[in-house]
Amino acid sequence: MAEVHVIGQIVGATGFSESSLFCKWGIHTGSCCAGQLVPQRAQGQSDKGLGHCCETELSLNPAPSWDPGLLQSCCTSSMENSPWHAAGAAWKLLSGIREGQTQVDTPQIGDMAYWSHPIDLHFATKGLQGWPRLHLQVWSQDSFGRCQLAGYGFCHVPSSPGTHQLDCPTWRPLGSWREQLARAFVGGGPQLLHADAIYSGADRYRLHTAAGGTVHLELGLLLRHFDRYGVEC
Repeated sequence: MAEVHVIGQIVGATGFSESSLFCKWGIHTGSCCAGQLVPQRAQGQSDKGLGHCCETELSLNPAPSWDPGLLQSCCTSSMENSPWHAAGAAWKLLSGIREGQTQVDTPQIGDMAYWSHPIDLHFATKGLQGWPRLHLQVWSQDSFGRCQLAGYGFCHVPSSPGTHQLDCPTWRPLGSWREQLARAFVGGGPQLLHADAIYSGADRYRLHTAAGGTVHLELGLLLRHFDRYGVEC
């Protein structure tokens, strides 16, 4: 089998209006299926005030009162259990962790949030279909520990060996004017219910979105045994 080794880092992010940013990431292969990406509410928080827009694609979480530990655990479990997390049949993860989360960074000079979060993955593959993609979610945290979505983004892992500098633009669902007003005063805001809306233009055209900042990555790629299958590297 051919092998792909991805090693690098999520350097940081710029252009976000929010401060105290952190990033959740996942790298996945194969076809994309729907996966639940709505964080759970803290214990005791009721369902009152929950709204829906763009049919079933968005869910509004007003005035979130997050426990940081709860946010991390529920996000990790949702990514692990969602169908899009699993690698395609032609791809096998030999070593490394397929998803993770950076620390929170509050810029003191300029607007660059630095994470320097390492990525190190080793894949074996039987084909080129389902080439790895990097899925990003940028969140912000306020002084009370409450977290809200700052942007979604994704990019394909480069297919040529060497070192690559990547800039991944992000966006977030805008929602109705009531949801925008609620976000400005009490936080929260609409979130995607299904991760495949990020990649599928057929579903994404129904969403009203606002541009977010840019996530900066440095990725190095090593390819092995592709020449045995007639692929020039």
